[in-house]
Order: sequence, then structure tokens, then C-alpha cells
Amino acid sequence: MKPNPAGSSSEACTAVGRAPQQKTQATHRQAPQQKVLVTGGGGYLGFSLGSSLAKSGSSVLLLDLRRPQWELSPGTEFIQADVRDEEALYRAFEGVDCVFHVASYGMSGAEKLQKEQIESINVGGTKLVINVCVRRRVPRLIYTSTVNVVFGGKPIEEGDEDSVPYFPLEKHVDHYSRTKAIADQLTLMANGTPLPGGGTLRTCVLRPPGIYGPEEQRHLPRVASHIKKRLFMFRFGNRRTRMNWVHVHNLVQAHVLAAEALTAAKGYVASGQAYYINDGESVNLFEWMAPLFEKLGYSQPWIQVPTSWVYLTAAVLEYLHLALRPIYGVPPLLTRSEVRSVAVTHTFQIAKARAQLGYAPDKFRFADVVEQYVRSTSQRPCGCSARTLLRLLLGLLLLLGLLALALHLPGLQPYIV
Repeated sequence: MKPNPAGSSSEACTAVGRAPQQKTQATHRQAPQQKVLVTGGGGYLGFSLGSSLAKSGSSVLLLDLRRPQWELSPGTEFIQADVRDEEALYRAFEGVDCVFHVASYGMSGAEKLQKEQIESINVGGTKLVINVCVRRRVPRLIYTSTVNVVFGGKPIEEGDEDSVPYFPLEKHVDHYSRTKAIADQLTLMANGTPLPGGGTLRTCVLRPPGIYGPEEQRHLPRVASHIKKRLFMFRFGNRRTRMNWVHVHNLVQAHVLAAEALTAAKGYVASGQAYYINDGESVNLFEWMAPLFEKLGYSQPWIQVPTSWVYLTAAVLEYLHLALRPIYGVPPLLTRSEVRSVAVTHTFQIAKARAQLGYAPDKFRFADVVEQYVRSTSQRPCGCSARTLLRLLLGLLLLLGLLALALHLPGLQPYIV
């Protein structure tokens, strides 16, 4: 499940911007104000990053089709534009010193099944961003990638940037991971591109896992909604399965440091490099999510289901969603790639980011994020009505029938190691 925010926006920006601000203030006092642009600036990470950069003294442009739901910080400006619109990008990139390409599509849920949109934004949009950086002589480009460019269902334990290759593009079961891998490679290949009139484009990529933090609105609310509907009464996968997460504060810090590491003052140390970014800890998802079940007043998943069953169910629901989409939207509870993410260990070292970027993740407790989320939603109606339970039972009966059908259909066999 990969990660958008309900309390005070000023509090959230302060929380995510503190450490990066301390790291960059000294540089800002000695150098003229830099102008930076963040694609996807209307989303959770993009807005948090832009707010932190503005607090450290940068002039920040937030570019997105969707307007941010939080109040803009002083020093930030919002530009409503599509990363697939080359002329809009060309106008926006004028005089920009550094671009953070955060915009993407298809990260989780039903979005993951919209192939054309995912392709056009993640690949087509990235190509345009690179091209316009060259045309506008932007010297630095940082791309927000994902660990999914190397993970596709086979275990990875404490992987590093040198030993773990890209997962074969043709073997990805979801369009998001495949297109992010393409964009990741395009960005790294663009490193060293000569700029018109002199200079060089320097690029790097950051590969985070799922993001959490105050006001995050992709993973946490989705899981909480499923819990309230009693859809997470089961668990699957080995209890020893591990994965990483990253707090938005730490991911913002990594982006700020990466931008600094693409400058002459830092010896261009990040030029052409990829970095895994996480909190420096590995967790079992169901154990890590325990505070959410507790705070919502529900028991933790107690029914152990074979992973192969869950994978087959996810496959059937994906096909069902695609078949019925023209008539009725049936959002999948989980997709096949999300099942793999939960059921298969994939953890990554951050030693390279520590050594080359000076990345030093702060410690955060998921329970604190849950506490804030529960407080912000305490006035909303919740719980599970008799009608919801009836629909759940009918849905379970339908899934059992679909599972029986799936076992006899070719091409739906699980790929779980």
C-alpha cells in the first residue's frame, strides 16, 4: 500500500520543515535566494517539501493540477498546471535553479489500474520535465522515485544501491512500479546533459517506501476506512516479513540534502546517484499498524489467511474492477502488488544517503501519527452498521465464488516467493 492531509496546515509545515531548515540556513545567509520548483506541489509530500524550502529562504513554486488543501506559506506560489503540458512547464521553469519532480500517479488503490493515465504522467511527464530543464538551463533535478523500481515480489533484505538491480520491466504486475522504474532510469540517464549556453544538468533520484506523517491522506485513511468496515479481520504473510516506512519529515530532509549535494560546494557528490531513503528501521506491517486498530477501538486481525488466497482474490478484483469500470466503480480492497508488498520482505539500507548526503533520520512513533489522526476524525461518524456487516457477508460469499473460479483460470496464479 504506497502513499495525500486534516488539522492545521501551519502546524504540519512546521513539523516537517524543522530539521531541513536548520541544515540549510547557514548556506542561505551566504548565497543569493534560490528559486525552486516542486511538481506535485499540491500533494502531501510536495507541499511539505515546498513549505520547508520556503521556511529556509528559498522562493518556491508549487506546480500541480490539484490546488493544495493547506494554506500557502510565505515565499511559496501555486501554479495550476499539468506536467504533461510542455508549454506550461516552459513558462513555469523560467529562472528556476532546482526542480524537485515529485508528481506521479497510480500509487495505490484503483488508481493503480489506470494504465494510460499512469503512463502519460509518470513517463511522459518525466520526459517533458527533463526536456524543459534542459531548455530552461535548470542545473539541478531531483526525482522522487520508489523502492518498487527494484522490488517485484522477490525478497530483498537490507538491499543497497549497488547490489540490487532494477526489477525487469516486463515482470511488474502494476503499471505504477513499471513506469516509475522507467522514469527513474530516464532521470539518471539525463545526468550530465549539456545545457544551452554552458553548464550541465545534474540529476539524482530518491527511492522511498510508503510515507506516513501528520495529515497524510493516502495510506492511513484508507486502512482506517477498511478497519471500520470490518474488512481487515484477517492477516496474511509470515510474521517475520519486514518492510520500511519513512516519515514525511525525514523524506523532506533527504530532498533538501540531495539538492545541496548537486552543487559545486558539495562536489556534485549526488550527481547521477540513486539513494534509498527510510526511517532506518524495518517493521512488520500488521505489528506496526497495531496502534491504529487500538485507537479506533477494533481488535487486531485474528484470522490467518494463506497469501495465495489473498493474491488470487486481489487478481480477481482487479479484473472485476476493469470489467465493470464503464458501468460501476468497484474499488479493489488490495491489488496484487500491494499483497506482495505486505507478504514479502523488502528492506533497504540508507548507509549511502547517510555517507554522501549527510542524511540523519529523526525518530518518530507511528502511534503519535495515529493519535493525531483519531483526534482530527473524532467528530465524524464511524463504526460498522448492521447494513455494512450484511454487505460484508454478501461480499465474502461473492469472493469465495470468485476464488473458486480463479483457481480454474489460467494467468491468475500467484507470484509470491
